[in-house]
Amino acid sequence: MSTHNELGTKGEMLAVQYLQERGYEILEINWRFARVEIDIIAKQNQTIIFVEVKTRSSEYFGFPENAVDTIKQKNMATAAEEYLEQHNIETDVRFDVVSIVIKKNQPDIHHIQDAFFPYDIGC
Repeated sequence: MSTHNELGTKGEMLAVQYLQERGYEILEINWRFARVEIDIIAKQNQTIIFVEVKTRSSEYFGFPENAVDTIKQKNMATAAEEYLEQHNIETDVRFDVVSIVIKKNQPDIHHIQDAFFPYDIGC
């Protein structure tokens, strides 16, 4: 496995642990629809949360959350809609980003709730 894939996998594991420690129920990890993957699907109270995890080893190229561009947001919204339909779920949803920078094996985790709203990007 390449180094960036290992870093991404480590970041996803850290994000799952982080969310679980805060009372989120993890429903899915790396859920796929067509060519789109949602890193984490979680539940908190009655809200389904679709989470994109971005992990970097530095901020040299910017903050990890900046990589969640409009195309990624639209893809996530489409996949989220399919997930809700497949599971016959009608409830509140939220799109979060967990941004992680790991320096010297120390993770700095930044959880951005309501990172974007699909209707703001034309979905």
